[in-house]
Amino acid sequence: MELSQYIDHTLLKATATPEDIINLCNEAKEHNFYAVCVNSCYVSLAAEKLKNSDVKVASVVGFPLGASSLHPKVCEAEQAIKEGADEIDMVLNIGFLKAEKYSEVQNEIAAVKKAIGDRTLKVILETCYLTDAEIRTACHISKKAGADFVKTSTGFGTGGATEEAVKIMVAEIGDSLKIKASGGIKDAATAKKYIKLGVSRIGTSSGIEIVTATKKDTDEHTY
Repeated sequence: MELSQYIDHTLLKATATPEDIINLCNEAKEHNFYAVCVNSCYVSLAAEKLKNSDVKVASVVGFPLGASSLHPKVCEAEQAIKEGADEIDMVLNIGFLKAEKYSEVQNEIAAVKKAIGDRTLKVILETCYLTDAEIRTACHISKKAGADFVKTSTGFGTGGATEEAVKIMVAEIGDSLKIKASGGIKDAATAKKYIKLGVSRIGTSSGIEIVTATKKDTDEHTY
């Protein structure tokens, strides 16, 4: 599979304007990325700009803290699907997980999955805040709740994807759920490293740099 087809071309900054999202969509089409990943207020715009392309629309939900209550997360997910999202990247309730309120965490993920039906659900664990044991627990809760992916990071925590976290996720549920590495992935070598470890998707705002790196290297040495 082409490297570009692993990439969710991402723009989640608070300052992102409609024009920025249009540019994101145009870039995604040009570089054949798998999806764009946007905040829910931009789903309808992204869906409109990508409607005659193969690029999917992913919307974040409960982003970036995961600390909104269950009902708003479900509503946000439902609305995003209604407006054209193909995938939902939801942040699990990190505080509940750390407090061992496992049934609440599972019920929330299950409720969002039920609301979006056969659309893809990725659960963001925010691994920078979790112990290894908590990462393992979050993976199993996500699996029980019917998620399709577990994802490392929002990109807004104290750290992004790490090799250690991804290895734990692959070892725990890599045979049954897909894994998305995100946060701090800025070059082709890092992206390829995670793919080799077993991830199915890369979330990055540096997708263009990643897919054009090889060409740049070649160009730079033609003297």
